[in-house]
Amino acid sequence: MDDRERALDAAHRHAAEFLRTLDDRPVWPRASLDDMMATFGGDLADEGADPASVIDEMARGADPGLVAIPGGRFFGFVIGATQPAALAADWLVSAWDQNSGSSTLTPTTVAMERVAGQWMLDLLGLPASASVGFVTGGQLANFTCLATARNAVLRRAGWDLAERGLRNAPPVTFVVGADRHGSIDRAARFLGIGRSETTIVDSDEQGRMRADALEAALAGVDGPLIVCLQAGEVHTGAFDDFRALIPLARRHGAWVHVDGAFGLWAAASDSLRRLTRGMEEADSWATDAHKTLNVPYDCGMAIVRDPADSIAAFRTGGDYLIYSGLDPWDVTPELSRRARGVPAWAALRSLGRVGVARLIDRLHSNAVRMAAGLASVDGIEIINDVDYTQVMFCLASDAATRALGDAILAEGTAAVTGAEWRGRATLRCSMSSWATTDDDIDRTIAAFRKLVEG
Repeated sequence: MDDRERALDAAHRHAAEFLRTLDDRPVWPRASLDDMMATFGGDLADEGADPASVIDEMARGADPGLVAIPGGRFFGFVIGATQPAALAADWLVSAWDQNSGSSTLTPTTVAMERVAGQWMLDLLGLPASASVGFVTGGQLANFTCLATARNAVLRRAGWDLAERGLRNAPPVTFVVGADRHGSIDRAARFLGIGRSETTIVDSDEQGRMRADALEAALAGVDGPLIVCLQAGEVHTGAFDDFRALIPLARRHGAWVHVDGAFGLWAAASDSLRRLTRGMEEADSWATDAHKTLNVPYDCGMAIVRDPADSIAAFRTGGDYLIYSGLDPWDVTPELSRRARGVPAWAALRSLGRVGVARLIDRLHSNAVRMAAGLASVDGIEIINDVDYTQVMFCLASDAATRALGDAILAEGTAAVTGAEWRGRATLRCSMSSWATTDDDIDRTIAAFRKLVEG
């Protein structure tokens, strides 16, 4: 074998070995950043090394600092594992090395991404004519949609942003819920919208935006307006009432954006679709396929109802570039990028419509099982309504809750992450992995029981 084949063979061996360890290895890393810096650091050698040997060295050194995210007991943040077909497709994406901004330059990967987008729009009940831009994750999906929204609402107000810039532009009223995800604020900051320029609307006890509060917030608003709603609050999993909120925002001429990083996929399930009813009436939607669909990092999706709005915000120039209608670089901020949508095509093709629905239903049933088991542990209180995939719980005191969070990570059976909700310290358990089994849940509950009850 040549250097390339031997290096690939070494990578395959080490990858397979890592995946074989997932059932037994501690979920949280056993080494710190400083440990890993010491392992991989030092001065760069004058002479290079054999590629296969480099891969062997990398895999050996990396192991203590790796997190068992692809396994069945990683419940931290909102991070999915990786479907087998999506993982294998991602390897091919790297081997193919296609710069997937132009459909003329790389028709294979652009076609696969376009089909994946069409399949997803169909599954989620969104307009078939919408543009789907593949970006790095939920953060860039929100940014891309909101940049498109800002350009569109200013254009409707008679302001050409591309020509005249932001100075002296009509002010944009930016409306968000009290429990929106931080990526919305961060996207607004990227767009030059400050905290003092943001209108925050009260939410209910589960984090859903209140319709009466939105109506009060919009009273008297005149001019460019963007309203951000949410499909899946990151702690509780709650969904805004789109059927009530979107018509209300529409009456004021708003562009409505839905942040659905993990929640948008509820629309693919017959039993959970009720959570998303009405969201199809929005103007843009953001999601992240590495979460609920379980494809590898990175694979965010920025969806815009009217592709013309995307083109107006992002189409570039350059006499050496090749254009052919609607290209990927017309709907996102990137020009050069890897074909990150190909693993989404593979995941959807391997699951099919029924498989996607079963995946979503299983994530929800896993959350229900986890909540019931944790509630049976003396002293644990479940805080949220488990309507989707999130379980939030705590002990009687903040100190005890935080100590329990530290203890489960040190113990190694599972990973959950902490948060605060309505002034209380909490722990969050996000059911995002296709690999989670009943046994994984039962082992996690048993570990918590032992830590709490002794």
